[in-house]
Amino acid sequence: MLSRTEGRWDMRTSPSLWLYRAVVWLALPVVVPLLWIRDRITGKRRPPFRVRLAPRPPATQPGGLLIQAVSVGEVEVARRLVAELELRGAEVPVMVTATTATGLTLARGTIGRRHPVLPCPLDLPCSVRRVLEAARPRALVLVETEIWPELMHQAGRAGIPVAVVNGRLSEGSLARYRRIGPVLRSLLEPLSLVLVRDEQDAARFSSLGVNQGRIRVAGNIKYDLEPDPTPLEWADTARALAGDRPIVVVGSTMEGEEAQVLGAVARLSTTGRRVFTILAPRHPERFDGVAGMLRRRNVAFVRRSMLNGDHGPTDTLLLDTIGELARAYELAAVAFIGGSLVPTGGHNPLEPAVWGTPVLSGHHVFNFQEVYDEMVSAGGARLVADEDDLVEALGQWLEDGDAARAAGVAARSVVERNRGATSFTVDTLLELIDSGS
Repeated sequence: MLSRTEGRWDMRTSPSLWLYRAVVWLALPVVVPLLWIRDRITGKRRPPFRVRLAPRPPATQPGGLLIQAVSVGEVEVARRLVAELELRGAEVPVMVTATTATGLTLARGTIGRRHPVLPCPLDLPCSVRRVLEAARPRALVLVETEIWPELMHQAGRAGIPVAVVNGRLSEGSLARYRRIGPVLRSLLEPLSLVLVRDEQDAARFSSLGVNQGRIRVAGNIKYDLEPDPTPLEWADTARALAGDRPIVVVGSTMEGEEAQVLGAVARLSTTGRRVFTILAPRHPERFDGVAGMLRRRNVAFVRRSMLNGDHGPTDTLLLDTIGELARAYELAAVAFIGGSLVPTGGHNPLEPAVWGTPVLSGHHVFNFQEVYDEMVSAGGARLVADEDDLVEALGQWLEDGDAARAAGVAARSVVERNRGATSFTVDTLLELIDSGS
C-alpha cells in the first residue's frame, strides 16, 4: 500500500512539478467546462470527468504491469504486449488505462476480456494514487510518447519503475518539448527505461535529457501486428454489395478528406472504372456528419450499423463502428489511409499492409514517416498530393490488377522484415520486473 504521506508538496518534490501542478489546477476550472461545451457541440465522446477525477479501479493481483495508452494506435500496441505475455504463459497481472473513448472501447473489447481496463486518471496526485494503489504494479508502462508528470512522479515515489515502450518523437514534438527543456528534464527523471523504435528516436529522447543508459532501440511493435483472425460477420454482405466492382477501403479520414476521396471515386466512375467504397471516418462523432455529406452528394450508401443484407444498389458502406477497420482492409483491392491529405500526420499504413493490400496516402504522414519511406521505396505505397493525384494513382492500380497485387506483396514484405520488437520489448519488461523483486 502506498504511504499516505507520499506525493505531498515537500522539499523532495521538484520545482518543475510544483509548477506543473499549479498550471493543472489553475487550468481545470476553465478547461473542463470548455471541453464539456465542445463535446456537446461536436458530439465527441470522452470518459466522464468525474470518472477520471475519482477513478474506482478494481483491486488486482499485485506485481504486474500498469499500461497507459492514449487512443486506438497505442491500445493496439498494448494489445500486442498482452498477447505476447499470454502466449508465453507469463503469469503477469495487467491493468490497462486509455485516454480516449475510442481507445477505451477497443481496449475493453480486446484486452478487457481478461484484464481490467479503465479510463486514464486525470494527472492529479489524488487521481493517479487511486489507480496505483489498486494496481500495485511492478512497473508502469507508457506507450509511445506518453509524458504524464504526476503519474510518473507518484510511481517513482512508490518505487515503481517507469518505462516507455515503442517510444517515438517526431521533429515537431521534439521542437515543442525543447521549448520547456529545463522543466521537462526534471519531469522525465522518473523514467527508468525508454524503448524506442530506432536510432533517430533514441537521439531525440537523449537530446531531451533522458540518460542514454536508459534508452534502448527495440524496433517498432506496430510491425508485429497480425491480421485479426476473427472473421467480419458482414464480409460476405459487403462483397455482395460490391458485386464485380473492386473494393477500396478508405480508412481513418479527417475533416476535408472525404470530399476529396469521393470526388476522385466519382471522376473514376465517369471513365468506366466504378468502385465500391468502404469509408471509415476517424472519429465516431463525425459519423453522422459524414452520412449527411453522402446524402447531399447523392451517394447511395448504407451504414454498417444498419447493415442487414436487404439493401438496394449501394456504392458506399459507411463504417460507423469501432474496431473493425483493421479487418476490413482484407476486403480491399486498394486502401487509402486518411489523416494525410490534411496536416494531421497520417495513420498506420501497416494495418492494410499486413493483409497484402497496397496503400495510398497523402503527403502529410510525419507520424509514420519512417514506415512510409520504406513502403514507398519498396513499391508497396504511393503518396498523392490532392484529388487529381488520387484519381491518377487509384486509377492505375485499379486498371492494372497485377501491378496492384505486386504492390500489396511489397507492402507485406516490409512488415515481415521488420518484425521482432514485441518479443524484445516483453523480454526487457520482464527483466525490469524481475530486477525489482
